[in-house]
Amino acid sequence: MITSSMSSTLLAWLLQLSGALTSPTVGPPSVQALVLSDQAVRLLALEYRSFQTEFLGCMIGEIRDGVVRVDRIAPADVRPLRSTATEVVPETTCEEAGWTGTVGMIHSHPTGERCWYYFPGTRVPTSDAQSFVRTPYAVDAIMCGAKVVWIGPDMVQKEFAVVESEGGDRGPQP
Repeated sequence: MITSSMSSTLLAWLLQLSGALTSPTVGPPSVQALVLSDQAVRLLALEYRSFQTEFLGCMIGEIRDGVVRVDRIAPADVRPLRSTATEVVPETTCEEAGWTGTVGMIHSHPTGERCWYYFPGTRVPTSDAQSFVRTPYAVDAIMCGAKVVWIGPDMVQKEFAVVESEGGDRGPQP
């Protein structure tokens, strides 16, 4: 038998539940595109050609209407011994290193191999994907030769080539 106090408690609980089911949830911003400034592309090209170990950078820019625009890439706080050919580990966050406006992280794979967030043919996340979900950032990217592979909150891997145009400008080409 349901008493009146049980009935009012049940009704209150159902109202809370219905409100929770219809209330919008707050989550990471939707990201459809990653755009790198010419300066960011030039830095990536120099870093990629200069180092045989992974480098790590803080992508500084803004997110507007689902587009992450990276104006520049600042060096992450990494001790040289914490950067090898197959991994790089920062000492602090980008914000703790003094960078504001960080929208994501980017690192390199100097051999141009294993440039993916899921093992091929699976939905098994790599350590790069697992690291990304632990960050507060909108995107994560891997510089891999002449391409950038990246992922956003939807966890869908995307990529674009970084090529030189006929006019000499460098930039992402979808």
